Amino acid sequence: MPLIGKLKFKARREKLFGNGRPRPLDRNAKVRITHLARCLSRRTEKGKAYGALTAKALSVLEVLLWVFHNARSGLCFPSYERIAEAACCARSTVAEAIKALEDAGILSWVNRIKRVAETTPDLFGHSTRKTRVIRTSNGYAFIDPKAGQTPVSLENSSKSDFPPGTPNQEFLQLKPAAASRVLNPDNHLEGALIRLGRALGAAV
Repeated sequence: MPLIGKLKFKARREKLFGNGRPRPLDRNAKVRITHLARCLSRRTEKGKAYGALTAKALSVLEVLLWVFHNARSGLCFPSYERIAEAACCARSTVAEAIKALEDAGILSWVNRIKRVAETTPDLFGHSTRKTRVIRTSNGYAFIDPKAGQTPVSLENSSKSDFPPGTPNQEFLQLKPAAASRVLNPDNHLEGALIRLGRALGAAV
């Protein structure tokens, strides 16, 4: 049998600059995702303590969803170390859990990359600036199991997920414009303004 027939080609993981592909989720969507994961963790075979997902995979999902995921922006890109600390498990366990969650259709992720400028000496000892691309933490997106569900818009989101106010900007309360007032021709200053307006109108 040719060697090429024994090889399994894996699709290359998408690499994106910036924040990845954030997906906002309201509270109901997060509950649906968590419920699906818990159903998948129930044992399906006799003598096996769990199903498609282990208890640690559930812990990893819960900290990703409820600790690191920003419901409004959809951003979620913690490092393996931070996930492991929050889920009280090893870094290797986080990697296994994320693979299991992806295989189960719970989440997807992309490689986040960024450009870094470095100063290095050239052959003559002069400093030169070079830019190289490095990989940062993964960007995670969660898949709502509700049939036909598109990413939840902010208009339909749960109010409990989005506390009032934002730490990044302030919203200004604009006062309604005051009603226009009719000028009094008997007033010295207002009469002058009326005559000026008429003169300008005649000149146009």
